[in-house]
Amino acid sequence: MIDGGPGGRTVLEIAGLERAFASNRVLKSVDLEVAAGEVVVLMGANGAGKSTLVKIVAGALRPDAGEMRLEGRPFAPARPVDAVESGLCVVHQQINDAVAADLSVAQNLLLDRLCSGKAGAFHTPRRARREADAIQAILGLSLPLDRPARDIPLADRQLVAICRALAEEPKILVLDEPTSSLSQREAERLFGIVEMLKARGVAILYITHRMSDIRRLADRIVTLRDGRITGEFRPPLDYEAAVTAMLGETIARGGAERRFGTEPVFAVRDLQLTHWSRPFSFALKAGEVTAITGLVGTGKSRLAEVIFGARRPAAGEMQLTGAPYRPKTSRAAIEAGVFMAAKDRATSSLVPAFDIARNLSLPFLKRRSRAGFIDRAVERRRARRTIADLSIVCRGEADAMATLSGGNQQKVVVGRWLSQASKLLILDEPFQGVDIRARGDIARRLRETAADRATLVLVTEIDEAVEVADRILVMSDHTIVGDHRAGRELDLARLVAEVAGEADHSSTRLESTAG
Repeated sequence: MIDGGPGGRTVLEIAGLERAFASNRVLKSVDLEVAAGEVVVLMGANGAGKSTLVKIVAGALRPDAGEMRLEGRPFAPARPVDAVESGLCVVHQQINDAVAADLSVAQNLLLDRLCSGKAGAFHTPRRARREADAIQAILGLSLPLDRPARDIPLADRQLVAICRALAEEPKILVLDEPTSSLSQREAERLFGIVEMLKARGVAILYITHRMSDIRRLADRIVTLRDGRITGEFRPPLDYEAAVTAMLGETIARGGAERRFGTEPVFAVRDLQLTHWSRPFSFALKAGEVTAITGLVGTGKSRLAEVIFGARRPAAGEMQLTGAPYRPKTSRAAIEAGVFMAAKDRATSSLVPAFDIARNLSLPFLKRRSRAGFIDRAVERRRARRTIADLSIVCRGEADAMATLSGGNQQKVVVGRWLSQASKLLILDEPFQGVDIRARGDIARRLRETAADRATLVLVTEIDEAVEVADRILVMSDHTIVGDHRAGRELDLARLVAEVAGEADHSSTRLESTAG
């Protein structure tokens, strides 16, 4: 039993946990304890076994061996509702696992109560709305309770899942990458809630790769690699050693050679994303990786949708290789050579029941067909090449997408759009939910293949922009407010101030559009 944690008393104890899928041992004698009033950060590369561990403690999977105890009593939930009723609540990284898209916001907020029978036999719509309002007030939300969950933004769906978990007053709360879809303001609100729960003696298992989250919240770091616990770090926390224990090696960062293109491929002129936002102009050049960074909700995804033909701008013009570019649909954008990997891979990019090879081929089935039949040999050969190029961890191209970790699913999404030549490649949050090694694999492959196209990467995290980009643009209030060359000359303090909305933009000068 733990005596040295902030609360002293062990809440969750895991001993000798094992789990295998066929011949693949995913968890290998895992031991883990979390004490009352303690935030334990669990770090692990994609495929290390984190998701399997979370599903076991949540009651969605059964272990092959080992035992768990909750507050000293045997804990073996057969269903997720059993875990919730025992006092363990999980907020999953995959929002589709935490929120029912077809149900209303109110129904999602009350889902655990409805499933457990706590709502009672006479649960009227008026009472349900009153209870849902009380639950969302935990995080100070005012979401449209009657609207289907699928119709609210991804960040709001994540907040719904967090609120629902907090409403159960858990003894232990498991948070799996909870800030991946949140703005800085929303993340700060979550941090405050975590600190409040910690002060009340709630045990918290917090799964993340984000150093900002770790530095803010962690009392202890535990690392998982290849299904085994490989390190435990107590204050003073050694973050670099934790990353090494997680990966089994040190990672060299920021060593990529910067390239600055000369030939404009894509340009916008006096573009307005909304009727109230300020117009902006910029050009993207061949061989150059440009990142646009900014807080959640500042217009990055809207800009991507405009370029990809999924949304109309309020005003302005776009050019592709010197000619007017006005795609009416995403299909028209793809035919013109403009590709985009969307932010929400679970709902916008992947078919979980399909194998890796078919998911890689989906946008290009016509190009890979002969007389109306898909050439499976070509499809499989290209898939094997993509798996090797991006170091996708799998048994082979015939694996179903649902069997892959989140980071490896993201590699498939990126690999799909890298498998065909494009003029402009847009990636919206390509590093969301992936570990440091997977992020490096994706960034490396983007740069290796960038010579003959323009590449636009949209990221919320500044360190991701610095790692991958030759040039960094900053977006705030649906307009571009900063333009930076990456590398040694980067004024990081100014970039951070622009992202936070604290910089003077009167002297900002964007590179002019061509043509």
